[in-house]
Amino acid sequence: MAYDEDLAARVRALLGGPDEKRMFGGVAMLLGGHMAVAVRSGGGLMVRVNPADSAAFCTEPGASPTVMRGRPMSGWITVTADACEPDDALSRWVSRGAAFARSLPPKSAR
Repeated sequence: MAYDEDLAARVRALLGGPDEKRMFGGVAMLLGGHMAVAVRSGGGLMVRVNPADSAAFCTEPGASPTVMRGRPMSGWITVTADACEPDDALSRWVSRGAAFARSLPPKSAR
């Protein structure tokens, strides 16, 4: 399943033209070389957050811990497509991912 191009365009607009990398059938949006948000091939988003905030964010509608290969990923939240539909909700999730990615030291170019 391909990722949602409309959702990706909305995320790009909120981030102001991030670097992008295609991954796992979706597209990751990078800031300073760090993934901030990924538009998932199965729909919705994967958002990078401070691991200390993960539990609180998972109480929000449509949010759950990201699980890959059967293991939860610390500091990543999966947000359903429905929970990304309202512009204010998408903006809130993208802002969280961007804020955490920007808090990390920039990665050097390889």
